Amino acid sequence: MVRGGFGLIGPRRERHVVAAADLDALALPVGDDGVVIGEDAGGRPAVLGVNRPVPYEVTLIGGLWTAQVLALRTAATGARVAVETGRPQVWSGPARAAGGGQECVTLHEVGRVPPQGASAGAPVLVVRDCGVRPPRGRVAAGPWRSVLTLLPYLSPAAPRLLRNSSLVGVQRVSPEEAEQAGALLRLPRTTVDALPTLGDGVTLWCTRGDGTFVLTRGTETETGLLGAARRID
Repeated sequence: MVRGGFGLIGPRRERHVVAAADLDALALPVGDDGVVIGEDAGGRPAVLGVNRPVPYEVTLIGGLWTAQVLALRTAATGARVAVETGRPQVWSGPARAAGGGQECVTLHEVGRVPPQGASAGAPVLVVRDCGVRPPRGRVAAGPWRSVLTLLPYLSPAAPRLLRNSSLVGVQRVSPEEAEQAGALLRLPRTTVDALPTLGDGVTLWCTRGDGTFVLTRGTETETGLLGAARRID
């Protein structure tokens, strides 16, 4: 049977109705479109939405291992990854392994990242591994082009980067660095006290005043390529 303008009539099924009083019992995933970066304290998957239609700046105060895992997992979603680095030797292995022979992870000298032509169909993550004083990036964050800046510790460049970041990751730092990060990010006292004690692979992902501890475990392939999770390179 066909009705004009509506096409075929579908199968008849009972409606799915939830009483208003029961809505709070529903657990709907929020922000589940992205890269699984680990699990939170409750064992739930933690997802980072890297590919966005608006500029997105991320600063990671931590180790190379975590940055490389994020780069590989982002490439696995179909995005291109451009790595700006002064130490290409530590990135060449992951770059070759990503994409199964496709050039989805490219390496560039500091200050030499070319225009990436990001779009909804071809999103880009720029990873800046430029040491403790990264120069201002030639390729800034833009629509469908996110930027992740890696800092090995809370350097003098950190306050500027943290102010401009939509998201900040903090791994194990010294007590002095924890106090500074706590002031910059308005973290609660209990969180500040925890930062110097974090294990390898644990990152506090936070915005100002709010944060979540995430444990990143390498897959068998990632561990074979990058080794075990580590904070210090």
